Amino acid sequence: MGRRAELSRLRALSRTSRLLTLTGAGGVGKTRLALEFARGLPGRHGRVDLVELDALHDGAALAQSVAAALAVGERAGRSGADVLVHAIGDARRLLVLDSCEHLAEPCARLIATLLSHCPRLRILATSREALRVPGETVLRVGELSLPPADAGDDPVVLLRADAVRLFVDRASSCSPGFTLHRGNGRTVAEICRRLDGLTLAVELAARRAGTLPLRDILAGLDDQMSQLSLLAGGHRTGPGRHSELAAAIDWSHRLLDPAEQAVFRRLGLLVGGFDTAAARAVCAGDGVAAAQILGILCALEAKSLIVRLSGDAETSRFRQLSAIRAYALECLRASGELHATGHRVVEWLNTLADEAGDEVFPDQAGSPLAVEQDNLAAALACATARHGAAQPRLVLELARVHYEREQPSAAHALLTGLLRETGARALGGAVPALAARVACQRADLAQALRLGEQAVSTERTRHHPAGLANALDARAAARLSRGEFAAAVADLRECLDVLAALGKPQDTAWCTHHLAWALLQAGGEREADMLMSRCLPVLRAHAPWSRVAAALHTAGAVRLALGHLDSAEALFAEVLRIVPTAGFHALYPVEGLALVAAESGDMRRALLLYEASAQARRRLDTVSEAPWRLRLERTVARARTGLPAAAREAAVSGGRRLRGDRLVAYALRTRSDDHRATTDEGQAVDDRSALTGREFMVAELVADGLTNRQIAERLGLSAHTVATHLDKVRDKLGMRSRTRIALWVAARTKAGQHPSG
Repeated sequence: MGRRAELSRLRALSRTSRLLTLTGAGGVGKTRLALEFARGLPGRHGRVDLVELDALHDGAALAQSVAAALAVGERAGRSGADVLVHAIGDARRLLVLDSCEHLAEPCARLIATLLSHCPRLRILATSREALRVPGETVLRVGELSLPPADAGDDPVVLLRADAVRLFVDRASSCSPGFTLHRGNGRTVAEICRRLDGLTLAVELAARRAGTLPLRDILAGLDDQMSQLSLLAGGHRTGPGRHSELAAAIDWSHRLLDPAEQAVFRRLGLLVGGFDTAAARAVCAGDGVAAAQILGILCALEAKSLIVRLSGDAETSRFRQLSAIRAYALECLRASGELHATGHRVVEWLNTLADEAGDEVFPDQAGSPLAVEQDNLAAALACATARHGAAQPRLVLELARVHYEREQPSAAHALLTGLLRETGARALGGAVPALAARVACQRADLAQALRLGEQAVSTERTRHHPAGLANALDARAAARLSRGEFAAAVADLRECLDVLAALGKPQDTAWCTHHLAWALLQAGGEREADMLMSRCLPVLRAHAPWSRVAAALHTAGAVRLALGHLDSAEALFAEVLRIVPTAGFHALYPVEGLALVAAESGDMRRALLLYEASAQARRRLDTVSEAPWRLRLERTVARARTGLPAAAREAAVSGGRRLRGDRLVAYALRTRSDDHRATTDEGQAVDDRSALTGREFMVAELVADGLTNRQIAERLGLSAHTVATHLDKVRDKLGMRSRTRIALWVAARTKAGQHPSG
């Protein structure tokens, strides 16, 4: 609403400054302005990343948190800042750092490092104070414009003020018949003046227009709060403004019924957001029935006291804005419910951890707590502050999340503490097993083996078959990293023997795949081929895509070693069709196809695919396992020597230009080998698996950028039915990402083609 002058100024400043900082009072609209600016940037300005820092309280973890938000994993021997510098490199990129004020010094140091090493990076920060980094340009975001004191009650004059227009817009969305007229114009103008034009405060007040007379809203703002010191004082940008904001929040809070107030304040502990199930677990009880929670969440959202997070998840997720959450926590403390609510948070997180309780290989299964990382970290910090010791099981789960997200430093710190904790002994070998895997990530291979030995030794004394299987698998991983292939094979054979008694076919298939990979390194490719023929059908039918992709890669590598090039190529191509194209998972099948091309005598294609993958690995700062990498490098060296200089240079140059969907299309041979053809990359699969009419409609709406829930509303279906249709689209087209489906739809529409079903 408004802000045209600020946006114009931002665009002008961005041409000459690589660091722009938006400053202003809390609730003034800095974040929205930053996002609107970023949203309007032309594509030539490169990728835009948003990193929200309001839930982060430890400046030491800043670089790591930014890396996690950018999906950048840690690398052994590099600091968090070094990892970011390497990942960003010389790419054209805009990084939006939101809410820097409580981490001003660490933010300033990180920003200075990134800007000095990444020449085409630009940063847009929001903060309540300037960061004081050399070269910083500060733009203060003022309040929305207000009507002059002598504006009277003329709606035409009043609506020239942005604050009034925002109030009217939000009020009419809550009360469709609301309009600005001479009878209410003075009152609306006075409400906006009383709130100093603060965006959040105006919105909160306007939301009440559907239920209260405007004069009551104005009278409510006269009753200033006396106890919200967290918002009313201590901020550099002016306690007066925050007291007005506090008054607006307090007024909205006092108009809630008791059950709504209870849920509102209890949600304050969920710093990482929440879904309906989490809200029920944490907020139900003590006068609030579980059946009331959904209705209360809808009421709180309608009053702008919680906001719905955007995303494609089937389960809606919400959060409280930081200023509102601070108020909710004050209310929670004043109510005397802080300890009891914190206890419910811990119980809820333990219940989520129970969902993975029967996993034999929990470190590789995908933690059910991954989406709750911020809530988990906050709950552990509170528990430690209260009792002097954290809950060992939840610490282990947080370490697992860090491990899965390639953040070994954080995982190592947590696990080091657990290994010393006597209370962690009940977890058995799970702690040293995960620590062994983390040590492999950190390239500390001697420590990895020691921890693997400790895990196996611990589990042998516990007589816990699933724990022993996991420990043996972890020790085998350490031995594989050290090149001790025969010992790794022995561990995995014993692991299979242990699993045989458990009756878990999926886990048996997963371990069989690991054994096949170890045998391949040890020269036993024929047995490995037999094992893969046994386990691959089970994994294809039941395992998540990540495990299926890993097993297909192993099967392709085995077939390649046996000289069965056609089946190896088919297996690597199958991997490429099911993995996300933007991450490192897609690089293994590309490299596999490069090896197939070399063995087939097509050295130009082999070198081109290798260079494309190598460029992507440098960009993502990731390396493959040593045996695979060595085989690839030997093959590429042979390809280089087998090509004339001109052809070699053309292949290298062409590979370095290939990325994303264009690389996938070339690797799958859905474009000509010079990758300049204009044929539709989805056509090859389309001819043999046309979509039904309903499936094509779903694909079209995906191409329009709609989420599953929005598609469901558009077509009158359930979100579950839409997800089922989308799975069929992905299976038929062999495309996992929504971007590739959108490109396929665009090409079909342009060609005038329609589904046959």
